[in-house]
Amino acid sequence: MKYYLFIIVFLLKLSNTYGQQTIGKTYLECQYKFLYAKDTLTHKMQDDLLLLQVGENISKCYSYFSNQVDSIYALPNSSEIMKEHLNYAFSKKVINSNDYPHKRMKTYVYKNYPEGKMTVTDGLSLQDYVYEDELNAQDWQIQDSIKNILGYPCQKAKCNFRGRQWTVWFASDIPVSDGPWKLGGLPGLIMEAYDQGIQYHFMIIGLQKVEGEPIVFSNTYVGSNRFEKTSRKDFLKAQKRYLMDMSGYIELETSIDLGSNASQKIMRYDLLELDYK
Repeated sequence: MKYYLFIIVFLLKLSNTYGQQTIGKTYLECQYKFLYAKDTLTHKMQDDLLLLQVGENISKCYSYFSNQVDSIYALPNSSEIMKEHLNYAFSKKVINSNDYPHKRMKTYVYKNYPEGKMTVTDGLSLQDYVYEDELNAQDWQIQDSIKNILGYPCQKAKCNFRGRQWTVWFASDIPVSDGPWKLGGLPGLIMEAYDQGIQYHFMIIGLQKVEGEPIVFSNTYVGSNRFEKTSRKDFLKAQKRYLMDMSGYIELETSIDLGSNASQKIMRYDLLELDYK
């Protein structure tokens, strides 16, 4: 099994660059633990691992787990690999969510791509989308508070961004005006970020200097295998409809009757950005 997993990791590294557009080179990789409220009624939290690849002019932030699935789908023998993972997971007495590949946050954020802008790709059901967004859109208010994160003194900053009040801690000793997800624009790397109520929480857990690792614009492997262009607010409106009634959304998209009814459970879920109304 260890040999098999080694081969899988090797193939995934190849698939990450094969047939995809290279848009930059990484010199710093940051790993963030991402916690978010999956259901605001039960306060059930979901976890994710985000990677931030920082280049000289471009950065890319994405979920390690979602990228793992996309990388497998890029391989010619993807169905066999997925089957092996699932067989391994189901062979265990207790199945852990990390035992098999599945997507978590589907958002890929490319900052300063194109120059002065931000490109975002995201997915709903059987289709992936792409839209352009504003770069460094947060209006930060820097505070006097200081705390230590991973051995770096970090300063507090706050802002109201698209319906949420954010608090972040950034390290001026790491002169990177970037951070997880769409957050950035401060005189140092954002090491921790959370909204009021802590429905969303980003925490840095690792920093690594790298040389020459490519930053690629990741392909899509669902539906038409092409990104459908949209706007940010149109995507958020569609995402809200999907999360409130997944079966109904899929029925509308595919014309397949899934037997949904009025008593179907509706998920109470708040989006990261709340200004879509």
